[in-house]
Formats: sequence, C-alpha cells, structure tokens
Amino acid sequence: MCPKTSLASITEVMGYSIPVYHDGDRSYVDFYAYDPVSEKIRRKKYHLDSIPQKRARREYAMRLIGELTIKLTKGWRPWATEKRTEKDGSRGYTAIEECFDRYIGRIEKSGRKKTIQTYTSKINILREYMGTLVSPPRYVSQITREFVTDFLDWILVTRDVGPRTRNNYRDWFAGLCDFMIERRYITENPVSGIEKLRSQPKKRKPLTAQMLRQLTGHLQEHDRHFLLAVMMEYYTFIRPNELRHVRIGDISVRQQRVFVPGIVSKNGRDGNVALNETILRLMIDLECLSAPSEWYLFGKNFRPSAEKVSADTFNKRWAVIRKTLGWPDEYQFYSLKDTGIRDLANSAGIVTAKRQARHTDISTTNRYLEGADAPLPEAAKHFKGELG
Repeated sequence: MCPKTSLASITEVMGYSIPVYHDGDRSYVDFYAYDPVSEKIRRKKYHLDSIPQKRARREYAMRLIGELTIKLTKGWRPWATEKRTEKDGSRGYTAIEECFDRYIGRIEKSGRKKTIQTYTSKINILREYMGTLVSPPRYVSQITREFVTDFLDWILVTRDVGPRTRNNYRDWFAGLCDFMIERRYITENPVSGIEKLRSQPKKRKPLTAQMLRQLTGHLQEHDRHFLLAVMMEYYTFIRPNELRHVRIGDISVRQQRVFVPGIVSKNGRDGNVALNETILRLMIDLECLSAPSEWYLFGKNFRPSAEKVSADTFNKRWAVIRKTLGWPDEYQFYSLKDTGIRDLANSAGIVTAKRQARHTDISTTNRYLEGADAPLPEAAKHFKGELG
C-alpha cells in the first residue's frame, strides 16, 4: 500500500499513479487512480498468473503498462464508467459481445442480405481492432470518444483506406451507438463531435454521348440481353443490387413503370420507376414479357429466369465490355446511372431526375450534376440586369 502522503500527492497532482509490474508469488500490474464515486484513491490490479512463461508474462506486462499509461494520461479512469452507470441508471456494464450480438440480431430482421453482410463485416473488423489492444474494452460503457477515434485512425492507417471509407465507418459507428442509446447501454453518442475527413471526388465518371453510342452499337451486335440491363440502369436509375431482384410481374406495360419493393430498395421504401419506351420496345423484341410473372428479369446470361443473377454479375460483364471498348476503369456499370441522371436533368429538369432516381432530397441529385455536367439555369441566360 502506498503511504498516505503519496496518495495525497497523486490526487492533487495527477489523479493516478504510473502502473507497476510485480512478479513475486503472484504476478500482476497495479496502479492507483482517483474514484469519483467514493472520492478516494483506489487500487486497480491486472492479474497475469494465467500466462505460464515468465518471459511472455513480462513482455505482456510491459505492453499493458504502456497502454495503461497512455490511457491514464488522456484522462481515462477505471472507475469513471462505474460512476456514470450508477448515476444515470444505464446498462453500461453489459458485455460488449452481448451488445454486438443483439445489434446483429436486429440487423438480420431487415431481411436484406447485403445489409446484413455489410454490418456484420464492420462488427468483425471492430472485433479485429479490439484484438490488437493489450487491454481491450469488455463493457459497453468503455466505448468512449477516445476509443472510437483510435479505431477510426486504425481503419485509416492500418487498413490503408481512403477518407471516404473512414467516413463511412464513422457514420456506421454513430448508428451502432444510437442502437446502444436506444437499449440504454450508454446515454450519449461518443461519435458526436468526431469530424469527417475531407474526401477526394469519386473515381467514377459519367459516359459521354459518343461513348453511349459506341456502347449501344457494340451490344446491339453482340449482346442484346445485356443491352437491356444497360438501358435499365441508364433510364430507370435502379441500382444494380435492386435490378437483379426485378421480376417480370413488377413490370407494367400499360402504366410504363417498374415496381421496386421496399424489401430490396436501398431506402427500404416501395417505389415506382418510369419505364422508358426504348426499354419497352427492346423487352418486347427480346420476348422478356412472355416469361412467367414470378421469374426474374435477369437470370443466367441476363435472360429471364426462375433464378436471379448474383450481386456482382453486372459488374463482371461490364468489365469485359469496358476492356473490349478500351475504356479506363473510371467508367463503371454504375456510371450509367450517373450519366442517365445527368442527361434527364438536362432534358427534363432536376426535379424530374430527382423523382426518377427516388432521391428524398434534391441535394442528393445535385451531387450527380457537378462541374461540367451541371445543367445551366436557362433564366440566367435571359436575365436583364441593370449593368449595360
């Protein structure tokens, strides 16, 4: 036990002592830190007897001391979460793994395979990060702003991703913490205040009019069924993962529309999309609408089938065509949607493009119309000002 004068000094100056390794009859690392609940200095111990080899035990202790010292200098106290939990009645001592399991359980109820895969992958990456820590958090209340910041730094540096991906993880983590708040595991979102990094413009580029004509000519001659997929992406803006779920019965020739059910749409809402006459003529010519209503529009070889194509089928076929035409990687299958939104906005106005793209806000549509692709305001061309 430290002398009382030492404890008083710790309280007044730092509020903690430097962790120390002890290797006698029992092996452990300990330190003293101020406890705001009892308003006293308390001793914290990490027992290491479970590590059999003395050298390995010492190496682990040195790593643990280094991490604990850094955390203590940043203001962390092992008793801080206890105070918060007692005060606000939250369930901060719930095991992190239990929280993760419940979070994934709720995501699985959405029934959307891609969403489940994406969120489960992010949880596993978070677990991977925690596995790199000498003293990983065990309870939900230990998910602090410092922890989130360190995780995002690890994502950016160790996994060598760009700012856009790092920002995506930040947004995802904020959603995870909102789930924790709903379940009263925590009372505040630790992601609040963590800024997004400025990201570079997207790599994907829209196609030029000449490229569109070249593409149409090539597919008319070599693959008219994939031409239908290309037209669907360009004219309807239906996302590739939604497109592979479209059934024959979702298509109405009389109303010239395609129904996209909420269970497969990105925003989770049902929606109808206008079907261009050019697409309808090709569908009729290819006899797609003669298939059973429960069949998918795009199956094997992009023909109607009882089995839909896999998620990456469109991109794989597009990559072959792009190589044949000699186009760079910036022109992707999803570029067809960018191009279609640009062309429809220029032709019929941004409001029409917003509705066809099923955007909830026109600012989203505007992001597709940047720089040289942005439609010019006609009124500005004819504005009569007072200068000359």
